[in-house]
Amino acid sequence: MTHTPVAGQKFSFRATLENWAEGMDYCAVPVPAEITEALGTKGPVLVMARVNDSEPFQVSLFPIGGGQHYIRIKAKVRQETRTGTGDSIQVRFTVLDRSEVMIPDDLMSALQSEGVAEAFASLPPGKQNFIIRRIDEAAKPETRQRRIQESVAAAHERREALIAKRPLAR
Repeated sequence: MTHTPVAGQKFSFRATLENWAEGMDYCAVPVPAEITEALGTKGPVLVMARVNDSEPFQVSLFPIGGGQHYIRIKAKVRQETRTGTGDSIQVRFTVLDRSEVMIPDDLMSALQSEGVAEAFASLPPGKQNFIIRRIDEAAKPETRQRRIQESVAAAHERREALIAKRPLAR
């Protein structure tokens, strides 16, 4: 039986970093079967994670079939924790509510300075979380900044679409 994981559930485990793509810098760790079972779903699970003593980062546990999940550990986190393929790491995560959105400070600042924070907030939570994950997954600061600017542009488009839908005042 599958159900929706409960937001706020906390889990912790040790695992070995595995390289997931030959010739690419893509590492992940397997989520232990007992945790996957406790989550009660075969689908992706949005979490706020930490590796060793890293800064928290938002990521989705991704299913690989057979009821098993993995969690991607991006290069930025591995650099921060000085870990690499084959190293044993401590992973802690908290299940997030997909309807709650945690907007990074740099994105919120950009949205507010352009006057489109409300337009961004009017996007469905899943779309907001997708945009935020895309920003958070940027490996280079210039990529992160470019994605923030793309998000601000999308919020401008959203605002214009909302304005166009308003009935005319009489």
